[in-house]
Amino acid sequence: MSIHTKSLQDLSDQNDELENYFRNTIIPQLFVDANLILRKFTPPAMKQFDLLLSDVGKSIVEIHDNFRYPSLKENIQFVIDSNQILQKEIQTNDFRWYQMNIIPYIRREDNKTNGVIMTFVEITSRIKDLKEQEKLIADHESLLDILSHDIKNPLSTLKLAFGELKSMELKDQETFQMLLGIVERALIKMQDIIHDLTETREAEHKYKSSPELLNIEHILEDVRLALSEDIKSLDAEISWKIGVSELTFSRRKLRSIIYNLINNSIKYRSPDRTPKIFIETYLEDTYTVIAISDNGMGIHENDHSSVFDKYYRVENSVEGSGIGLHLVKELVARAGGKIELKSQLDKGTQIKIFLTA
Repeated sequence: MSIHTKSLQDLSDQNDELENYFRNTIIPQLFVDANLILRKFTPPAMKQFDLLLSDVGKSIVEIHDNFRYPSLKENIQFVIDSNQILQKEIQTNDFRWYQMNIIPYIRREDNKTNGVIMTFVEITSRIKDLKEQEKLIADHESLLDILSHDIKNPLSTLKLAFGELKSMELKDQETFQMLLGIVERALIKMQDIIHDLTETREAEHKYKSSPELLNIEHILEDVRLALSEDIKSLDAEISWKIGVSELTFSRRKLRSIIYNLINNSIKYRSPDRTPKIFIETYLEDTYTVIAISDNGMGIHENDHSSVFDKYYRVENSVEGSGIGLHLVKELVARAGGKIELKSQLDKGTQIKIFLTA
C-alpha cells in the first residue's frame, strides 16, 4: 500500500469514527469548521435546536437564532483564534438551560484548529435550584439590612432615654436603679448581637464584593436567567445594545443593581401593553453608563425625587417592599457613581447608572 493510499485510508477511518460517534451519542453536539460552517450535528441536536439536514453546509450565522444566544458566532471565533475551551450557560428557545462547551477541533498533522466541537449538557433543574437558593440569600440579606440599619437608631434612642431616667429622683432608688441596669444590659446585648450579625454578614460576603473585570453581557444573562419565569409568563421582550462590554466592579453588586432595575421594570409594567425593556451601555465622560428603559407605568413628575427613598412605593401599585431602588442608589453612591431618572406617567421610565470607568 502506498503512503498516499494509506493517508486516504486513515482519513476515511477517522471520518467513519467521527460519523459513528455523532450518530450514536445522546448529547446534543455540533461540528462547526474554521469558516463557521455547520458540518455535522447529532440527532439530539437536530431535535433540540430544530435543525434540518439541509442546515449542514450553512454558516452558523444563518441558524444562530435556533440557539437563542446572540454572541454564538463571536464565541466560536474566540475558540478558533485562541485554541481555548469556552464554557457558558445558555437558554434555548424552549426556555431550557444548557451548559455549552465549545472545544477546539485540532488537526493532528499541523496542530492547527480546524473548527470546534460544541456540546450541550442540560442543567435546567440545577438552574432552578440555584434560583431558589439565590432568592433565599436575597431575602436573608434584606432581613439583615433591616436589622442592622433600622434597629440601631431606636436602640440608641432608648439607651439615651434610660440614661436620662437614671438621673431622675425617685423614692426607691435602689430598686429603680437595679431595674434600669437590667434593661440597659439587655439593650447593650441587643446592640452587640446586631453588631456581630452585621460583621459576620460582611465577612461572609467580602469575597463576593471584591472588584473584578466583568463582562456586562454575562451579568445580563445571569439576571435574565433569574427572572426567566416572569419574562416567559408575561411574554416580556428584553434586548440590549452593548457599547461597553467590560467593567471593573463587584460581581454581586452589579448583578444586584441590574436585577433590581429590570425586576422593577417587569413589576411596574403597564397593563395595556407587552413589557419591553432595553438596556444600553456606553461611555460618557469618565463614566460607564448602564441605561435601562421600559414602556411601563411610568412615574409622576412629583414623585421623581422620592422613588429612591427607602420603603417608597407607588400608590395603589403592585406588592413590594419598596427597598429595591433604595439599595440600588446606596450601591451606586458607595461606588462613587450617580443615578439619573427620566419618566413619564403611562409612557415608561429610563434609569441611568453612572459608574466610574
